[in-house]
Amino acid sequence: MAFIYDLIEAVRKEDFIYIQTHDFPDHDAVASAYALQYILKSRGTSSYLTFSGRIQRDSLLRMIRLLNISIREAEREPLRPFDKIVIVDGRKGSPKVTDLTGEEIAVIDHHEAPHPEGVKLVDIRADYGACSSIVYTYFEELAIETPERVATALLTGLLSATQLMTTRVTEPDVHAYNGLYDSSDVRLVNSILSSTIQKKDLSFYREAIDRVRIQDRAAFCYFPEGCNENLLGVIADFFLSLAEVEFVFLCAKNNGKINFSLRNEADEWHAASILKSLLEGIGYAGGHSDMATGIVNDPSAFDEEALFSRLLGLLERKAGGGP
Repeated sequence: MAFIYDLIEAVRKEDFIYIQTHDFPDHDAVASAYALQYILKSRGTSSYLTFSGRIQRDSLLRMIRLLNISIREAEREPLRPFDKIVIVDGRKGSPKVTDLTGEEIAVIDHHEAPHPEGVKLVDIRADYGACSSIVYTYFEELAIETPERVATALLTGLLSATQLMTTRVTEPDVHAYNGLYDSSDVRLVNSILSSTIQKKDLSFYREAIDRVRIQDRAAFCYFPEGCNENLLGVIADFFLSLAEVEFVFLCAKNNGKINFSLRNEADEWHAASILKSLLEGIGYAGGHSDMATGIVNDPSAFDEEALFSRLLGLLERKAGGGP
């Protein structure tokens, strides 16, 4: 409970506070940053929302536009070494969070990750399905009403992160959902979340269907010509809906790097642990038991056939109770 009070006190007299999301942000990251910005403003502190990369989902751009959220690429911000940075839905040191100019003073995250070094204030709750649910608790602790636009953003972030309350949902997420529902524009939330892909994305679905390999309850697909990280996750969810599939492993070559997106619904497997094992020594991975992402910075270290073979072997050992 002390975290939000400590954060408010830490930024109270600062001129420039930046709230940074993870790179290529999603609905949950932007919603959490936006809601935190509102909290700080209610206590007299202005802040600016920023991120590295670009926003890839049309539905997220629509949420930003309709809720009038002001967020800009870090490259457009005049960041200085003494500016203070609060990271939401990510952590310092993660390959998915660019190290910006400035001092990282706080981290708010719901991913399974080690405590970030050199950060004064940390609120990591890996038992929460969404970062939006964490930020919602701050409104309760401070006895602040959530205005409709903020509640709408948080509910959108919560539902997006938990696949409409179907994955990684815990009691705090249900509590946040119940608290946000009546304060939100639910029709707008549904409208935003129903528009997850665009016509131009259909070619990637076609490529995925043509390339996918399904074996032993696992689906594997590599996009050698690229597929953005957010769409990888959407396509992974699509494959997970197949009755024959319980584990999805997608990867794509993007901008000289290999991105990974995993989905899992089997109790005997842990997506993040499996990806960490597969990328040990060549890349980075993080996430949860049912969802994980990763990156390999050197494509020459990536071998599609070898990786698929190792994946099947690892899944078989895990299913048999092996280490």
